[in-house]
Amino acid sequence: MVKRRKKNTREKRFSKGFKANGAKARKINASTSYETCTEQLSPFGGLLAVIKFLDLVKFHELFKFAYNAPVRKPKLGHYSMIVGILMLLFIGFNRLWHFTYIRLDAMLCGFFRLTRLPAVSTFWRYVNSLGINQANSFLQIMSIVRGRVWQLCGFQFHKIHVSVDTTVETLYGHQQVGRKGHNTNHRGKKGYRPVLCFIDETREYLAGKLRKGETISGKEAAAFIAQIKSYLPECVQKVLLRADGEFLSWQGVQACIVAGFQFIIANKGCDPPFDPNAWYRPWKRKDIQYNSCTYKPIGWDVECRFVAMRIPKEQKHASKQPVQCELFEDDRYTYRIFCTNLVGKAHYVIAEYDKRADVENLVGEAKREGLDAIPSYKFKNNYAFFQIVMLAYNIWRYMKIMAQMSAKSSTSDEKSFKDVMTNTIRIARLRLLFIAAKVVKDSNRNKVKYSIHDARTSAMMKFLKFLDAARSKSRPWVEDSTWSQRFALQLS
Repeated sequence: MVKRRKKNTREKRFSKGFKANGAKARKINASTSYETCTEQLSPFGGLLAVIKFLDLVKFHELFKFAYNAPVRKPKLGHYSMIVGILMLLFIGFNRLWHFTYIRLDAMLCGFFRLTRLPAVSTFWRYVNSLGINQANSFLQIMSIVRGRVWQLCGFQFHKIHVSVDTTVETLYGHQQVGRKGHNTNHRGKKGYRPVLCFIDETREYLAGKLRKGETISGKEAAAFIAQIKSYLPECVQKVLLRADGEFLSWQGVQACIVAGFQFIIANKGCDPPFDPNAWYRPWKRKDIQYNSCTYKPIGWDVECRFVAMRIPKEQKHASKQPVQCELFEDDRYTYRIFCTNLVGKAHYVIAEYDKRADVENLVGEAKREGLDAIPSYKFKNNYAFFQIVMLAYNIWRYMKIMAQMSAKSSTSDEKSFKDVMTNTIRIARLRLLFIAAKVVKDSNRNKVKYSIHDARTSAMMKFLKFLDAARSKSRPWVEDSTWSQRFALQLS
């Protein structure tokens, strides 16, 4: 009797890739046993992408070049102390004593090559040694990183829109230079009044400073506007600056003119005379009217253009009661007046200013990321910590930009990171950072492993490969000589 058999009797290999139904159902109840394991686990698996990003922009080299080190010399070095605080803020902890929760984290300890991070008091003593010189160094570091990220991403913005705004940080202690000022949420309490400047195209932080809790003066506003240009990449040729009425003064307007900026600044106290016969309505279905004029306020050296819009007030009267007319025509309207050097119709200029409204969202997000945390009694320490928080904020912006670029470069249908730019940092943290990871040692090499059953793992692996491919190439700020850097030309 002849038996027929298949020639290929070798067993099929099981794929270790990503499967839709690869996981088996588990049974967990109150009687389920538990135990410990020897592997090092971390809930912050996305920190590996941050480590690769810092290596991509050569953060260590530019830090050594631009950082103005304080007198205190920590055992781990200045770089490790600053990056440790940046990692803490990047994870989402905005208080220094929160280091207690991550001292034994596998990713952080592996990055610093320690079995455990230093005590909280070590970081606190280092922050206590920082001052205004270090804060200015962080602004310079952010400027260098900005230029490198723009080159990596291929950004060539010839014109950018810059939005400036102030906010309030309420103080609950006796911190230095705390003042009582405009604080609608906590009337009568002391606070700081920092000023922040954002680039609308990338939604990143450009410049800013921590201030005492008083309205910004014209001289201080002019000094702030004058320094904006020094932090911009060389590709930017035109800047449209938009600010609220707190910056309207001859010193601020003059600083914009000297810097060559286009500007739209809300009116705070000027009363320009508009021609009553020049009001026009661009839309027939709306009662909004626009006008413009040139006017020289008292104390100003030259005339400037003012544009205005007026909106009729809603008048609600009972049908049986007599209607009392307003004594003056201006009482019937709500006015919005702006000072600008832009040409064109008034309604186009005001529509351009209204796009500045997004800066309120950016300021609120920055405050949630750590600006509201006041670590010290000393103003100089808080000033430096302010810039560290904004540096961590910018790193999050750059991570989101590069994550979206990695998703666009992928040919698969993976969409986990394609819309990460539109998410807030709080949501992006859930998608890019809070991914469980296991740090193991295999073949005498340390490895970071992610679960194949996590829906975010596939996108994270592609993102890490995207960063590795960028790290393997020559840096564009070295090979591209047509775009010079304002700082650190000798860095490679």
